[in-house]
Amino acid sequence: MKKLLVLCIIALGIAACGGGDKDDKKETTTPTSSTEENENPSYDPKRGAGKFTKVDVSPTLEVAKADAGEKVYSVKCGACHKLTQEKLVGPGWKNITGRHTAEWIMNFATNPDEMLNKDPKAQAMLEICLVRMPNQNLSDDDARNVYEFMRKNDGVK
Repeated sequence: MKKLLVLCIIALGIAACGGGDKDDKKETTTPTSSTEENENPSYDPKRGAGKFTKVDVSPTLEVAKADAGEKVYSVKCGACHKLTQEKLVGPGWKNITGRHTAEWIMNFATNPDEMLNKDPKAQAMLEICLVRMPNQNLSDDDARNVYEFMRKNDGVK
């Protein structure tokens, strides 16, 4: 009975982490070598790979965005990420805003395939978690809201 319960929980987690149709993807990515990585202006180790180059972050929490981000977390992120430091399928989110920049987090959330192909920190997390983060097709606003929710989880007021 316990094995059946565990299998059901895993199946639900996998189903919850699934993105949209593969036909919805607008970009294709190809792996690059480390020499190409250094020559690629679209990649920066502090912000990762993606469109977010500068995110204005208020010193105080933007509560409405954090609340919206919590809803996104509960639907698309919570099956794989705990709000503590404990790893579930993916790494825990506690103190994540202290470990990564807003740009890096938002680029990873909206562009996990390219980040996993190019970014050494993302690749190191993959070696620990052993599961590639699926593309959740987050909008820019969803990514910003989730980032603000992460700040709230990290104690920003």
